[in-house]
Amino acid sequence: MKQKVLITGASGFVGFHLIEAALAKGLDVYAAIRKSSDIKHLASYNINFTYPDFTSVENLEKELREKQYDFIIHAAGSTKAKNQEEYNKVNATYTVNLAKAASNVGAGFKKMVFISSLASLGPLEQTEDLITERTTPRPVTAYGKSKLLAEEQLKEINLPLIVLRPTAVYGSRDKEIFIILKTFSKGFEPYIGSKPQQLSFVYVKDLAAASVNSLFTSDGANGSYNITDGNCYDRYEMANITKAVLNKKTFRIHLPLAVVRGLAIVLEKTYEFLDKTPMLNLEKLNELTAVNWCCDIAAAKRDLDFQPQYNLQQGLKEALDWYKQNGWF
Repeated sequence: MKQKVLITGASGFVGFHLIEAALAKGLDVYAAIRKSSDIKHLASYNINFTYPDFTSVENLEKELREKQYDFIIHAAGSTKAKNQEEYNKVNATYTVNLAKAASNVGAGFKKMVFISSLASLGPLEQTEDLITERTTPRPVTAYGKSKLLAEEQLKEINLPLIVLRPTAVYGSRDKEIFIILKTFSKGFEPYIGSKPQQLSFVYVKDLAAASVNSLFTSDGANGSYNITDGNCYDRYEMANITKAVLNKKTFRIHLPLAVVRGLAIVLEKTYEFLDKTPMLNLEKLNELTAVNWCCDIAAAKRDLDFQPQYNLQQGLKEALDWYKQNGWF
């Protein structure tokens, strides 16, 4: 009998690739989605759909016992919310509720993988250092603070658990970094300020493989792990690769930080009484202009046997080809 895995956030960008990786591993996949989720892109996959109630530990425990899941990969979360309270509810409280339910199930449940974010640690202020699992957390966004809160509260729960902290995730079906790539494709290459930056990335297929493989690690692998492709890139590398792949030239411009900060303030005020959140705000600006997002992934390599298969050059080439083939450009 196949082992069962519950994948939350299954209709999203990362969730899609988690489903593919889990199926390739021979797992029986249960995709946790909302009733309103668009799942047309999942129609051809031999998977099951389920609709957990993350607001209730009791209802989640009932779900876990009825379906008899062996594993959970928890990728559901909110990257856009109006305030810290909303971020905390979705990213921390719902995560903890699921973990408590799994803990209550007991011995029949084997392991949970929680996909957190490098935002929970925040960036470094010096370019000479690397972010490690021992780096003192200093998140610079409400999103990062909510992920850190989830991590801290999960420590109080008796559960076989691995926390993955991916850096900027890109790949086919992504809509966030795609906006930047599309800007490059149109010949415009904007940057905020002129300070040097060190950035890190992880291709979504590598993150998906790390997540699924983490379900089968030994009991000694239990904790939090930073996930990148193991390289550091300057702020121009993504544009340079994109231009080479698409055979494009761009106009590079460095926007003054003060001007962009003023725009962020205006957007925050404009969206204050709307249900939506702006693409840019002061917190996001802190994240976008941070000096150093580079990581040491030695712990993930050692404990999780994490071996990234894609660097930025290889990953972007594959992603850009997918975007072109599917009419996104």
